[in-house]
Amino acid sequence: MISKNQLKLLRALAQKKYRKQHGLYLVQGQKNVQELIAANIPIQQLFASPQFISEHRPQLQNIDYVEADADSLTKASTLTSNNAAIAIVKSPEPQPIDESTIVLALDGVSDPGNLGTIIRVADWYGLKQIVVSEDCADHLNPKVISATMGSFVRVNIVRTNLVEFLAQYSGAIYGAYLNGQSVHNTEFATKGVLVMGSESHGIRQQVGQYINTPITIPSFGGAESLNVAMATGIILDNIKRGG
Repeated sequence: MISKNQLKLLRALAQKKYRKQHGLYLVQGQKNVQELIAANIPIQQLFASPQFISEHRPQLQNIDYVEADADSLTKASTLTSNNAAIAIVKSPEPQPIDESTIVLALDGVSDPGNLGTIIRVADWYGLKQIVVSEDCADHLNPKVISATMGSFVRVNIVRTNLVEFLAQYSGAIYGAYLNGQSVHNTEFATKGVLVMGSESHGIRQQVGQYINTPITIPSFGGAESLNVAMATGIILDNIKRGG
């Protein structure tokens, strides 16, 4: 059973200020918790259904787990439907930026669903890291973790002052705009930074001043714009295709 104090902590960790205060975050749902266990990321405590425990018992030998019924798990979860498992995990330590390959950088992407999907897309294309501006959505937000579909275990998020990072970067800096050089005709460098802006503001001027190669996805229809996660996938595909 989930105790009152445990339930209080689980609900508190849905909020950024308490995640920061406790240095903990939530991983919820069968798929994401399975990925967490498979990646051998230490779990502080696991709450799981009898079925989940039965299916994964060999992997749970060194994990502090509590068996809970479906109703308790659903009530404790921030997700609309989760009756399999909830894990409490220690927040990851900050990592340095790896400039040895293509760096995906996000400027002000505030929607948790978009950030989670971008993490998933980055994982698909083999990126191990995403650099995000300080005002991007919290990558430990339960909605972000859920949208990654497990990719959060393979992609590190580095939160930094994006303007300062770009100011000192000496290589190619690509920026996604509605007007720019077509990605179909761009010869991408093996090392560089790809900057994606938010859907509401695009790439902001203080970041845009450092972009030396504006690029665009050519349109063949009447849509006004693309979702930022979809646009990120298209551009990464063109980068990988040429690489």
